[in-house]
Amino acid sequence: MIDLVDHLNPVLSALLATLFTYGITVLGAALVFFFKKINKNFMDAMLGFAAGVMVAASFFSLLAPAIEMANNLHMIAWLVAFIGFFSGGVLLFIGDKIYDVLISRKSKELSKQNNSLKRCLMLVLSISLHNIPEGMAVGVAFGSLAYNLNGATPLAAILLAFGIGLQNFPEGTAVSVPLRREGFSRRKAFFWGQFSGIVEPIAGVIGAILVLKVRIILPFLLAFAAGAMIYVVVQELIPESQTNEKKDLMALFTLIGFSIMMILDVALG
Repeated sequence: MIDLVDHLNPVLSALLATLFTYGITVLGAALVFFFKKINKNFMDAMLGFAAGVMVAASFFSLLAPAIEMANNLHMIAWLVAFIGFFSGGVLLFIGDKIYDVLISRKSKELSKQNNSLKRCLMLVLSISLHNIPEGMAVGVAFGSLAYNLNGATPLAAILLAFGIGLQNFPEGTAVSVPLRREGFSRRKAFFWGQFSGIVEPIAGVIGAILVLKVRIILPFLLAFAAGAMIYVVVQELIPESQTNEKKDLMALFTLIGFSIMMILDVALG
């Protein structure tokens, strides 16, 4: 797999990687065909594990290479890292606020209409919104391979895609299963569940192209992707996993995810 990535165009690699993450969303959404209810312990453990993987990937695969490249380009490394990292998180914060306003207005418009339509709109938009920076993060990681940075390795990029794909699984389920409970047919619930992840390959390709075409913005984009991912972890993944009664066990899964990603990235990267 790693040898294959070495020989592929970075944009094509980013496309294949984000198609993988999208495919995991499809698998998660497909559970609606087999189960009426998904085990919460299993889902929360996956979210906790994915959170750990993504935190480690944010530093070892994105932020550290961003600082290194900024130094190589004779930039003020700490300033570039700060601006990129903070911008990534703030953009998602603003996106969340805009989304809340739009949904609030839409909810009033739909208050006398079918509640399932309202539920569909909220679920699909919220998941899709967060899938955009995740797809871009994968694209940036694969695009940065063209510059042979320390930390920016095929293995690191693959593991980053794996971590994002892992947390996409419960996201696909989180859309399709509730919609099924709202009265949607299994096929329609599955369609909207997988549809929420289709933005990732698009964002991934855009991220990779930006990196290759405008090298000087790569440190910023790497830090930006790291900030966006940390925001998702802190705002979504960890809080959701901690709703479980076994909070300490879910926290342990987060540590396990971080440790595995760190070991693989540092020892094998």
